[in-house]
Amino acid sequence: MSAALPEKVDAARAVATRREYSGTVPLKSLPRLCGALAASDGSLAYRIGFDRDALGISFLALEIEGDLPLICQRTLEPFGWPLHLVQRLGLVRSEHEEAGLTEDYEALLLEDGEVDLADVIQDEALLAIPLIPLSPGSESQAEWIDPGQPDEDEVVSPFAALASLKQKQNRKAGE
Repeated sequence: MSAALPEKVDAARAVATRREYSGTVPLKSLPRLCGALAASDGSLAYRIGFDRDALGISFLALEIEGDLPLICQRTLEPFGWPLHLVQRLGLVRSEHEEAGLTEDYEALLLEDGEVDLADVIQDEALLAIPLIPLSPGSESQAEWIDPGQPDEDEVVSPFAALASLKQKQNRKAGE
């Protein structure tokens, strides 16, 4: 069953009924995410499902897709970074319960047994953004050269001066 994104969801009830939500959320409604973006135009498509696995672990399955407007750190030009995220979050009520999760799950700590789905989408999208965004094709741009470093051709070995002194001494000794 598909439904609009509610503000808060009772996690236990959603797991018991295997509730699913899908739709789109505008980027401008996700203020923390917008702070990391070049613009707030566009939206993210999401699909969220609650369930319990064979071990009895309650989880939230999340899929997010969309283009995030980022600034390329090589060219300083905006570009659309394609986001496709699939994540399973184990629902825990305390940090102690986190130890019981298998390695397939990331922990999602519930506050008062409720989940703010917009916050989950926002948090996971923020975590997926690359630390240094680079637009496709920016690798072909000229390499950056540090003006404080000499070119490889100009690098002189510190022992080259010693070698020339030794050669001079050998010439004088041979005369």
